[in-house]
Amino acid sequence: MRAWRAPNRHLALALGLVLMAGGATACGSDTASKAARDANGSAAGDSASHTSPASAMVAGDSLDDFGAAVTPVAANARVVSLNPTATEVLFALGVQQQLVGRSDYDEFPAEAKRLPALGNGIKPNVEAVLAARPALVVLYATADNRPAADAFARAGVRVLALRGDRIEGFHRLVRILGTTLGASEAARVLSDSVAATLDTVRARVARNVPNASRPAVLWPVWPTPPMVIGQGSYLHELLEIAGARNVFADLPAPSPQVNIEEVVRRAPDRVVSSRTRADELQASPVWRSVPAVARGQFVLIDPALMLRPSVQLGMAASALARALHPALADSLP
Repeated sequence: MRAWRAPNRHLALALGLVLMAGGATACGSDTASKAARDANGSAAGDSASHTSPASAMVAGDSLDDFGAAVTPVAANARVVSLNPTATEVLFALGVQQQLVGRSDYDEFPAEAKRLPALGNGIKPNVEAVLAARPALVVLYATADNRPAADAFARAGVRVLALRGDRIEGFHRLVRILGTTLGASEAARVLSDSVAATLDTVRARVARNVPNASRPAVLWPVWPTPPMVIGQGSYLHELLEIAGARNVFADLPAPSPQVNIEEVVRRAPDRVVSSRTRADELQASPVWRSVPAVARGQFVLIDPALMLRPSVQLGMAASALARALHPALADSLP
């Protein structure tokens, strides 16, 4: 039997939106600096120079993920965001007054729920979105959204298609939204704050947790068929930052489908899960064949903090490191 295969495309797309819309505590939206403080805490100190400044514009920022040119819109341009991460970032950048609609999955920060919900973010209802009279529509960049992007373009509406599945992709999304909405300085503050907190967690874990002491971890994101976090997801990156070894790090997809025999063979020490998902796995005879599940060796996480790339990535990494290595709790942001 094969160890893994690409999941059904529609299931993967649905899972992607579930992960993106998984929730996070609402951050302040008055200014990007306030959002950065609330979401990521103080992250100066011993921040490691692991990456170049997250806010630095790069050549690829001139195009979105569908290859369209990134150019500013008018200061009062009406915006519909059907991308949950982008919606939260727009609030954090302080341009939420330009939002006139969201997808059914865009629920964070809490203020976003006051916006009209215009349907699905994948294969959206073009007529419903156009009825909001947007000058700009922000989409999740997936092949299934290309027909909608083309329809919006034919109607004279600008489209910005962005993914942000990995941490650098999140920073790129922030930079591009800042450029497009005239909020580049706010984007710089937000992006650099997130990066600084991630680097602080990385540095403190690296200093205190030897590689040999890092647990082998499984992160299931769907029970049937089994789907797990692979190398292509920001959640894999958070595991590495927080001091764990992803047992499916060799699979390049963000959330590959696997079989339960391969999960057993890879022998995870711990299983990352919400409390609800842990109960579900332990109630399943199939999943109880995984010894770590049967023994209840769970690392419990808050899905509202973890399950989408958001302005709280830094605090998500910190919370995960605390759960994996409780002795570090007092030293983490």
